[in-house]
Amino acid sequence: MPPQPTSTPLAGAIDRFTALWRGDLQQRPDLQAAPVITGLPAVGPVWEWENPPDDTDVSRDGTLRVGLSDVAVLRSARSHYEQMYRTAGGVTTRGRVLQFLNVETAPLLRGAYTDATGRELHRAVGGLVAVAGICSYDSDAQGLAQRYFNQALRLAKASGDRAFGGYVIALLVNQALYMREYRQAVAFAEAGLRTAGHAITPALACDLHAMQAKAFSRMGDQAGAHRAMTAAEIAAGQIRRDEEPAETGYVQPGLLEANLADALMRLGDMAPATTYAAEAVATQTHARGRVHRLATLSDCQLRAGDAEQAAVTATDVLDTMQGMESQRLRDRLVKLRGSMSSLHSSATSEVVDRIDDTLRIPL
Repeated sequence: MPPQPTSTPLAGAIDRFTALWRGDLQQRPDLQAAPVITGLPAVGPVWEWENPPDDTDVSRDGTLRVGLSDVAVLRSARSHYEQMYRTAGGVTTRGRVLQFLNVETAPLLRGAYTDATGRELHRAVGGLVAVAGICSYDSDAQGLAQRYFNQALRLAKASGDRAFGGYVIALLVNQALYMREYRQAVAFAEAGLRTAGHAITPALACDLHAMQAKAFSRMGDQAGAHRAMTAAEIAAGQIRRDEEPAETGYVQPGLLEANLADALMRLGDMAPATTYAAEAVATQTHARGRVHRLATLSDCQLRAGDAEQAAVTATDVLDTMQGMESQRLRDRLVKLRGSMSSLHSSATSEVVDRIDDTLRIPL
């Protein structure tokens, strides 16, 4: 039986949220090493987002009067830190987001606002909190990342924006994939697709289906993976960028192909996987996205037995990620190194040495 929703006053939630931001900024050891919540407690926040009670009124009394101009600043800050994350990585960006949350955002949440303004405010704060979670995930503080994602989901519910809640669900799905919680990833993605309903955008639907395909492929479920891939391709054909919210900007051309390549590679379908990976690399995207796409292509080339071309692609990975501080990108380098060093090939030995030099630089 799923956990029953608990009715928590929003004021109490705000106090807990800001306490976490403050403690994280202070680098409290218990928060930095916070464990990832598993089992039914991990499902609880998603269940509460899906089910009543909803917030009927999020207005608040306070000294500081909050208006839509304040909300606009938060939205601009979210876009700023997202771009910083894509360029410099989550390790570098995380502290900047935390400083903004504590100094600029917390006073607004505790201020005075109407129900209408409050919903816009909670939506904007949720976007910033989601970026804090992404940066924590990228810094390998997985327990903290999960807490930020759950905060963002609660803020999404307070805002009444189901599509934004679906975006936060996608972040939880991505983390579940990384944590190898594949069944949870499938279930969370289904919850996002089901609950966001007609409010869900094609870009978000595409990503949720694509991540389901990746989860099914890792479980060896070929039929499930292909069903999800088909659904993702259908959704991709319906994307209209000017109708998408800012948060789904990460679903850029070529992302679906990269995800399809990953899923097919796990299923052992190397010819189509390599084709999709090459298509993804050939499509322009931001630097961080390009690193992941190149790494996927190199993986495909290695599995297909083309060590020489894989080494060339891995060199592009190293060149592209110069200046980025990201634990997740380092993870990809470690995996590439393991695959290349096991070949004992002269074609890959120089790249392995370059990877070793890069990994010696502390984050």
